Amino acid sequence: MRAEGERTAVVEAARRMVDSGLVINTSGNVSVRVGGTIAITPSRVPYETMTPADVCLVDIASGEQADGALLPSSELPLHLAVYGATDAGAVVHTHSHFATVLSTLVDRLPAIHYQVADLGGEVEVAPYATFGTDELARVTTRALAGRNAALMRNHGVTAIGPDILRALARAFTVEWIASVYWHARVLGTPTLLDGAEIERVAARQADFASRRKGRKP
Repeated sequence: MRAEGERTAVVEAARRMVDSGLVINTSGNVSVRVGGTIAITPSRVPYETMTPADVCLVDIASGEQADGALLPSSELPLHLAVYGATDAGAVVHTHSHFATVLSTLVDRLPAIHYQVADLGGEVEVAPYATFGTDELARVTTRALAGRNAALMRNHGVTAIGPDILRALARAFTVEWIASVYWHARVLGTPTLLDGAEIERVAARQADFASRRKGRKP
């Protein structure tokens, strides 16, 4: 089977999404870059029974299916647009609870916690567009410019990363920060971090990452 490792990783990530409550039923979708193609979850297949063979391979440039018998996710246009506009190695799209709630109330998820730095700063909310459309792909990709995650109005979250684990981790981060912000707003007016502090945090995160890479086992 082509790209067996990547297809297996897609299934594992999809199951983590549903097990953790980031999605319900068959909502949400996951993909990973495999050279000039992507491995993406199929449409309307329960994550509990999904197998690596169910995962579809789609050519990034043409959008044509390269392997797999099932229909790719309805959000294929979104995934293809993100890969075309960024160097992302993986894309995770969720309908997580607090992030979706806030997508109906705010224009951006503010810097209430320093971990927002890993998302590229405040998370923008893309305007609403019908699911599975080129318009949704366009507005979400625009909201991702310079960022690693975006909220989607009345819809959910899209997070990206160099690999599927990092993209999934960022989807978790968005939901956690959204939960913190929601609860803080219920209790009062939360303090927020300014752009200068987020830049300092991002610099420290980058420094620690480079030091980890430089360490010998």
